[in-house]
Amino acid sequence: MADKRVDSASESDSTEEPVVGNVNKFAVVPPVYAGKPKKGHLIFDACFESGNLGRVDYITEYEYDLFIRPDTCNPRFRVWFNFTVENVKADQRVIFNIVNFSKTKSLYRDGMTPLIKSTSRQKWVRIPAKYVYYYRCPDHRKNYVMSFAFNFDNEDEVYQFAYCFPYSYTRLQNYLDNLEKKNYDFFTRELLCLTVQQRRLDLLTITHPDNLYPPEGEKQKIIYITARVHPGETPSSFVCQGVIDFLVSSHPIAKVLREHLVFKIIPMLNPDGVYLGNYRCSLMGFDLNRHWQEPSPWAHPTLYSTKNMLMELDRSGKYEVDFYIDLHAHSTLMNGFMYGNIYDDAERYEKQSVFPKLLCANAEDFSLSNTNFNRDAVKAGTGRRTLGGCLDESHCYTLEVSFYSYQTSTLGQATPYTEEGYMKLGRNLARTFLDYYKLTGFISSKPSSSSLPKAGTLRPRDRRDRGEPLMTSVERSPPDPMGRTSSTYTEGVPCPARLDRGMVREERQQRKAEFTVNGNGSFPDSQSQRLKRT
Repeated sequence: MADKRVDSASESDSTEEPVVGNVNKFAVVPPVYAGKPKKGHLIFDACFESGNLGRVDYITEYEYDLFIRPDTCNPRFRVWFNFTVENVKADQRVIFNIVNFSKTKSLYRDGMTPLIKSTSRQKWVRIPAKYVYYYRCPDHRKNYVMSFAFNFDNEDEVYQFAYCFPYSYTRLQNYLDNLEKKNYDFFTRELLCLTVQQRRLDLLTITHPDNLYPPEGEKQKIIYITARVHPGETPSSFVCQGVIDFLVSSHPIAKVLREHLVFKIIPMLNPDGVYLGNYRCSLMGFDLNRHWQEPSPWAHPTLYSTKNMLMELDRSGKYEVDFYIDLHAHSTLMNGFMYGNIYDDAERYEKQSVFPKLLCANAEDFSLSNTNFNRDAVKAGTGRRTLGGCLDESHCYTLEVSFYSYQTSTLGQATPYTEEGYMKLGRNLARTFLDYYKLTGFISSKPSSSSLPKAGTLRPRDRRDRGEPLMTSVERSPPDPMGRTSSTYTEGVPCPARLDRGMVREERQQRKAEFTVNGNGSFPDSQSQRLKRT
C-alpha cells in the first residue's frame, strides 16, 4: 500500500499487510468515495530524507491508524516516525493512532509527546501531554498504541510530525561544509570511507597542528568520539555538534583543550540508515553496534574503517587513545548518563569512574544514579565493549541521553530537552576534559557553562610573534568543580603548550604525579565523599 499514488484507502486493507516502503503523497479518503481528493482528505507523505511512515488506514473522518515502516531489511525495529500531512481544512480535528511500535517500554509513559512544526512555524514544539495517550489497545492484539489528538488550524500549511528532533545526513554535510570554509588551522575534515550507498563517513580532527607530530618518545593523547551508529537516535547528533562547536570556538577552555589534546570525531557512523529514516539498522538491516568484533568491509564499511584507524593509532607509538566515547539516545530513561566496562584490573576499573563524576559536576542534566558499568553478554559486540578489550589503557564509554527529558536535584519535575539542551550537554562533555586532565590552571578565567563560544581570536603563538604580552594567570585559580584545593600561580606564565617541549613534559609528569595522589588514580577520601554527594 505504501509508495503508491492512490486516491482512496480500501476497507479491505488488513492490519496484517506487510509495511514495506514509505507513503508517497498518499491521499486517504472514505471507502465509498470516488474521485479526486477534496479539501480535508488528508495527504500523507514520508518520501523525503529521514522520513518514515509506511501505511495509513482510514477509520473515520476524524480518526486514522498509522503504521511505522520497519527498518530496511529488518522488520524487528519500528520506533522512528517522521511524516507530513497536507490538504487539511481550517480547524479540522483528528486523532492519529500509531499502532505498531516494536517496543512496549517507552517514555510516552512518562509524558513524552510527538513533535510538530509547520510551513510557517519552523521551530519544533511538543504536542501538549493532555492530548497524547499511550495504552494497550484490544483492536491491535493488545499492543501498545500511542494516540494523539490534533487540530489543524490553517488549511494552507503543511504539518510535519516526528518522534524526536530530526537531524539528517544533509544537515550534517552542510554543517561540516560551513566549518571547512572557515579555514581553521586546528580543524581538518577527512573522508574515512564511503558507505554502501556511497555516502561520506567523515572524520574530524580538532587540535593544535603541533600535536599531530609529537616529539620522539612522547605520546599524544587522543579523545575519540563517535555518534549516530543508531540512525533514529537523533539527540546524539545534537550532543556531537555541541562538542564540535565548543572545541572550534575561541572559548578559553576550548583553546587549552586544543593545545593539549587531539580530538578525533566521527559525527555519523551510519549515514545510510540516517538517510533512509531507519531507527536502529543500516541499509542492509544490520544493527552496527553489534558488529564491532569482526566488521565486514563490504557489509559494515563504516565500522571496518573506524576500527582499523583506531587500531593503527593505538599501534603507532606516537599516540595514546585515552578515551573512546560513543554517543547514543535512550528511549526509556531520563537524563544523560554513561555505560562503562567492568575490568579485572582493579586500578583501571576504579579510574574509569572518575570521568562520569566530573561530568556530573559540570552538567546538571547528567545522572550518576543511571550510570552503570557492566559486561553483559548481549552487549559484547558494541563499540564500548569491543574497544575496551582491544585498547588496553583506554577509557571506553557509551554516553546516553534521553529522547525526552531530564530531572535535576533542584527541579522536581521533568524538563523536556530541546535541540539547544542536547548541544549544551555536548559542550559540558568537552569542558569536562579540562577537569580530568587538570588543566584549569592554564586559563586566565573559568567562564560558566552558559557562556557562548566566540570565533576568531589569536593563539598565544600569534600574540608572541606580534610582541604582545603572553597570557597572565590569575593570582588565585578559579574554584574547582570537584572541591580540590586551589594553588597560587605565578604571574607572567605563558600558555604551556607554547613552552619548550622539555618544560611541557616536566609539567605533564608533575600533573600525572598529582593525579595519582593515592597511588591508584583515585582522589583523597574527602574528595570521594564530595563526589558521592554530587
